[in-house]
Formats: sequence, C-alpha cells, structure tokens
Amino acid sequence: MPKPVWLVRPRPDGGCDYVNFQPDLEGLSSGTVVMREGSHLPPQIPLLKHRQRLLLADAELCFLQLQQDDGYQNSEPLF
Repeated sequence: MPKPVWLVRPRPDGGCDYVNFQPDLEGLSSGTVVMREGSHLPPQIPLLKHRQRLLLADAELCFLQLQQDDGYQNSEPLF
C-alpha cells in the first residue's frame, strides 16, 4: 500500500463507516501502515474510533478481510 486506500461501508442512517490505510510517515521502521477506523455522518465532523500501526503484510490481510467479511468497498477519500 504505497498510497492511501479508503474502504467504506454505508449505514442505514445515511452515514458510513470507514477504514483508511496510509503509509506510516512517522514510524521508526519502513514497511508499516497506519490504519484508521471511524464513522462519518455528513455534515458532522468525522469520528475517529480506532488507530493502529500494522506491518504491511498484516495491513494487506486486514484489507482483504474487511472487504470479504465485513462488506467494505473501495472508495475515493471521504474528506
């Protein structure tokens, strides 16, 4: 994941849950990705629920699992 990737899952209230994967620019070692999970209900400010650093291989597995098991789909950046 050399560039940011967004996954989005719509919610019944008109908002969405999102997961964002970005290269870790602050990390001490290369090959890590920052994963941010949150929700967004426009026009409100997005809510960040969870943030963690993952190794690139773990991030790719998590990305696939979110798509296959949790119903997330690729998206353009939300904000």
